Amino acid sequence: MKAGIVGLPNVGKSTLFNCLSNAKAQSANFPFCTIEPNIGVVNVPDPRINKLEELVKPERVQMATVDIVDIAGLVKGASKGEGLGNQFLGNIRECNAIIHVLRCFDNDNIVHVDGNVNPIRDKETIDIELQLKDLETVEKRLEKVNRAAKTGNKEAQTEKALLDRIREALLQAKSARTVSPQNNDEEVLMETFQLITTKPVLYVCNVDESSAVNGNKYVDQVRELVKDEDAEVIILSVGAEADITELESYEERQVFLEDMGLTEPGASVLIRAAYKLLKQQTYFTAGVKEVRAWTINIGATAPQAAGVIHTDFEKGFIRAEVISYEDYVQYGSEAKAKEAGKFKVEGKEYIVKDGDVMHFRFNV
Repeated sequence: MKAGIVGLPNVGKSTLFNCLSNAKAQSANFPFCTIEPNIGVVNVPDPRINKLEELVKPERVQMATVDIVDIAGLVKGASKGEGLGNQFLGNIRECNAIIHVLRCFDNDNIVHVDGNVNPIRDKETIDIELQLKDLETVEKRLEKVNRAAKTGNKEAQTEKALLDRIREALLQAKSARTVSPQNNDEEVLMETFQLITTKPVLYVCNVDESSAVNGNKYVDQVRELVKDEDAEVIILSVGAEADITELESYEERQVFLEDMGLTEPGASVLIRAAYKLLKQQTYFTAGVKEVRAWTINIGATAPQAAGVIHTDFEKGFIRAEVISYEDYVQYGSEAKAKEAGKFKVEGKEYIVKDGDVMHFRFNV
């Protein structure tokens, strides 16, 4: 599962990507410096794994990760191939969620491709390009399906009805995610269309350091604009975050954060939000060899969770032994949690909860 960072050129995408992944994508003050998408595998900050490490004292610790993709800056006309349009749109289609970076700071030394700072216009520029590309996809698909629908093919008629609704929304400059599937068939169809504007989105307002805690007038404008979108807005001073990652010690970083009025780096907040946006959650395995966070989809069953460790675990699944994270921490060890009756044995139907500490029994 991948989240793609998008935005106009020079809004801070590559600098943000570097903060998140510490992989130094070329971050230059001119458009199109990120041509090949840079992919960073980023640890998901989770204080629970630190607590388990403290209790279990394992030989090693492995955190959950999320893939973040830095995608080239998009410009007006991208849907028709302007700038790096076609490449950009292909890269974004391969992502499962979108992190949309908006410039919400004034700085005469950093050029804006449209001349002045206006996050509302910038958001609309990107939205329109993505919507136009989706409209092209929908209209091509309608050409094929219309013929079959006229012959009385029920499946084609269902598809046509959904495509017509999506087309209408796109023509009104609304994203495809505003069209709700009305039944299971439509849900499945919606996924097969692979439309860019159905992907969940998270907005990052890149502000100056003095606005990192409370935001500014630009952030207020963005919040007002997206209030009906069911999307999270995160305030981040990407320049300050870049400075934080350059500091050598944890203590230095904490002092810097305190001076800014923050308790943790904004990058940590963003990574967790991206993880949630991808509908991911974590379960743990905890033993003296290793304490590890495993990533699963929200709603995964115990055998599916076991399969993330190894496919044999899923094929030969017998049962899962489960202690909730809260109980594990409260009693301080697996043995004490068992004594207190907090150790559960679950079968194939069990839906794994975020933070479960698990062992699997399997037979291959």
